[in-house]
Amino acid sequence: MGLKPEHYRAILENAPAIPFFEVHAENYMGAGGPPHRYLTAIRERYAISVHGVGLSLGGQLPLDRQHLDRLKALVDRYQPALFSEHLAWSTHARGFLNDLLPLPYTSDTLRRVCEHVDELQSHLGREMLLENPATYVRFDESAYDETDFINEVARRTGCGILLDINNVVVSCANHKTDPFAYVGRINSRVVGEFHLAGHQREHEGTDDAVLIDTHDRSVAPSVWALYEAALQLIGARPSMIEWDANVPPLDVLVAEAVHADAIAAVAMAGWARSGIPGGSRA
Repeated sequence: MGLKPEHYRAILENAPAIPFFEVHAENYMGAGGPPHRYLTAIRERYAISVHGVGLSLGGQLPLDRQHLDRLKALVDRYQPALFSEHLAWSTHARGFLNDLLPLPYTSDTLRRVCEHVDELQSHLGREMLLENPATYVRFDESAYDETDFINEVARRTGCGILLDINNVVVSCANHKTDPFAYVGRINSRVVGEFHLAGHQREHEGTDDAVLIDTHDRSVAPSVWALYEAALQLIGARPSMIEWDANVPPLDVLVAEAVHADAIAAVAMAGWARSGIPGGSRA
């Protein structure tokens, strides 16, 4: 599950049975202080995943070299089991936007994203996972379906895919497409992690109904259902509960993680009964 400062002490005191914690890279790019003191102590007991939110892989500008250097120092320091970033942009000539903005899926965008992913992986000396976005608009000029675009980035760069199940539910609801078909089109062989989170419904029952990727509540039933389907199609992968606002007590998050494990156990039992080898990344 996501590591939150509110839970530092409770984690160290209670040692919950969680396989790994995920941190946002940008929260740990300072030289020291309490965040690093606690993360160092937690890293001694748990695996860590580092999730970047500020590189702007889809942006028109070159990647920020200082950001890359700080990111490499963080990755070298904690040796995370996984590193991931978003398929989005957040930079322009006048500065940085604190958001993950959507991209047109064109040949030019594909080339730019691949160049940035190649640069990032080369700088870090390791594979990254690229996360599918939650989107609220689509571009008329897009020449690729989103799944085809992400699969092609992975093919050209050798990166993996972080399949955010909640983002699939949100985007497909907003664009009136089938989330189960979306998961079926992703290249399962390169999926390295799942994300699970809550979302908000706005304007329910109207033509303007929309889902918002809020990460401020428990995982929705529709997300659990799609997660179960993803496990059946792809196999077990490291799975992470995202809860970034209105953060609840630690035991609430642990219960969400335990529920995810239970769903995965049932799915993998199904794989075993079928005789099909699931649960490992090809």
